[in-house]
Amino acid sequence: MGAEHYPPPWFSVAPMMEWTDNHYRTLARLISKKAWLYSEMLAAETIVYQTGNLDRFLAYGPEQHPIVLQIGGNNLENLAKATQLATPYGYDEINFNCGCPSPRVAGHGCFGVRLMLDPKFVAEAMCVIAANTNVPVSVKCRIGLDDHDSYNELCDFIYKVSSQSPTRHFIIHSRKALLNGISPADNRRIPPLKYEYYYALLRDFPDLQFTINGGINSIDEVNAARLEGAHGVMLGRAAYSNPWQILGLVDSAVYGAPLRSITRRQVLEQYQVYGDSVVRMYGLKPHIRDVMKPLLGLFHAEPRNVVWKRKVDAALLRCTTIKSILEETLGEIPDRVLDAPLTEVPSGSTDTFIKAKSLLPPPYTVSEEELL
Repeated sequence: MGAEHYPPPWFSVAPMMEWTDNHYRTLARLISKKAWLYSEMLAAETIVYQTGNLDRFLAYGPEQHPIVLQIGGNNLENLAKATQLATPYGYDEINFNCGCPSPRVAGHGCFGVRLMLDPKFVAEAMCVIAANTNVPVSVKCRIGLDDHDSYNELCDFIYKVSSQSPTRHFIIHSRKALLNGISPADNRRIPPLKYEYYYALLRDFPDLQFTINGGINSIDEVNAARLEGAHGVMLGRAAYSNPWQILGLVDSAVYGAPLRSITRRQVLEQYQVYGDSVVRMYGLKPHIRDVMKPLLGLFHAEPRNVVWKRKVDAALLRCTTIKSILEETLGEIPDRVLDAPLTEVPSGSTDTFIKAKSLLPPPYTVSEEELL
């Protein structure tokens, strides 16, 4: 249908390797009809070298729209081929990964966040991707890496990529990356958040669209960021580990739709039908454990949640269907939890983002060198 037929990307779920797979996205769409969903990052080479097995990596249910495919890589030819192969699957946007700090990606592969040091190549990559698809393209990046973390360097990257390619949408993870051997988890925690860089980009690049990412963990904070001018807000782990309380409120609290009258029992009934239809669809994959994994956050912070997850873990050793696992374990969850409808949350504070806007760096000025 194209992105213009869907709600604006005011809220999106971040691409997370081994997390935002087809199973999680199916669950997410059962809970929220309006959130924008992203695939896991797929390396261009994976797509190119799996031409006989593309459905396993690229297929998804039509209900998952709006959905964005994220790809990574540093070879223009492979990026072009991968985009061509992915285009028939009908993703609503193609996103290019310039933010992953994983050693597997930014290390030997020399892509992900390392590409922020080569904006000329990123611009070329975006031109190649755009030339091979009929949907919008975007870039997801950090605010810098290692010692290349000044606001001006971030602006140089945004300016070069946007002025030399069709890219008009940037997702900004508001932390820099440290490539000194720390883990991806530490890279989401140790570098300080600098939301002021994000809000300065809104000021200095008024013709571009920016989505803010990093450290935002609730719908209150989503609305607070938007109230201060954020074009869109992206959540990662919070939307995965607590899908009911996060995704369940997106449609009403962010998009203004009526609060849905749906319960977790109903979500599980629908997901079970999906899950049992895909277990071992591709030989031994997906394993039943992979299909159950997204459900483990559905009762976050609820009574008996820990006991239920222990029982699920034990049931996975002998059960062969999602239905049998749920029948064996759901007795641990009180009916009042299973059948409780969604409830709205109170409005939150905007202090974090108000403070960020008071710390804006000086305006970016394009140097003569950059103009040349």
